[in-house]
Amino acid sequence: MSKMSRKAQKQHSFRSIKGGKPHNDMGYPAEDTGWDPLAGQIDRNRDQSYIKTVKPRTEGQKELMDSIKHHALTLAIGPAGTGKTYLAISAAVEALEEERVDRIILSRPAMEAGESIGFLPGDMHEKMAPYLRPLYDALGDRLGGKRVRQYMDDGTIEIAPIGFMRGRTLNNAFIVVDEAQNCTYQQLKMLLSRLGWNSTMVVTGDPEQSDLLPGLSGLSQVSDKLVKCPNIGIVKLKASDIVRHPLVAEMLSVL
Repeated sequence: MSKMSRKAQKQHSFRSIKGGKPHNDMGYPAEDTGWDPLAGQIDRNRDQSYIKTVKPRTEGQKELMDSIKHHALTLAIGPAGTGKTYLAISAAVEALEEERVDRIILSRPAMEAGESIGFLPGDMHEKMAPYLRPLYDALGDRLGGKRVRQYMDDGTIEIAPIGFMRGRTLNNAFIVVDEAQNCTYQQLKMLLSRLGWNSTMVVTGDPEQSDLLPGLSGLSQVSDKLVKCPNIGIVKLKASDIVRHPLVAEMLSVL
């Protein structure tokens, strides 16, 4: 069979859809250059090989996984690279697939860490997407991109900005509050009181990496007070629990 010409290859890479608009191999309209909040957020190549099981790699991670399993509320506090967010998302997916909860709720403060990204287009979910990328990555690893998009479309996975959480009671849900070091004491108090029946909440953060002005982050204060509550799990991860490149732990020890 003779090799396809460049023109034929180009035509082959697009396929017609209803309305006559060509789509490329990734499923996007060829002429559409608009911003897609999920493009790059959920790796479509993971659909066939997503991770099915997660095992702790350190003692601290084992303690965190056990705490999530046995407590309705767990605070995971520790430096970057310790797997706080990933383990929380993994536990949420496991609970959803075992039908122990009906939905997963993701919440995270919209802090820009000193960098402005301007006015983002789209609805609330699209505006929050850049801030939730680490959560999307973890969900993609555990569920595969197609299922994540499906669950987001039907509301099984919900994005709930902190500002819209007041007044809600979250029943039959697994709630993950990420980057909690960027929440004030009052915000965290409000978030924790949203916990409803048959629900699990995991709050993750690193007090040393707050983007708030000094003294505004409420994570350390909340965790110190909740130590008195025996039914709440508080896991403090250490530099020895970092599972990224060894240089990460070495840098964080001196920075």
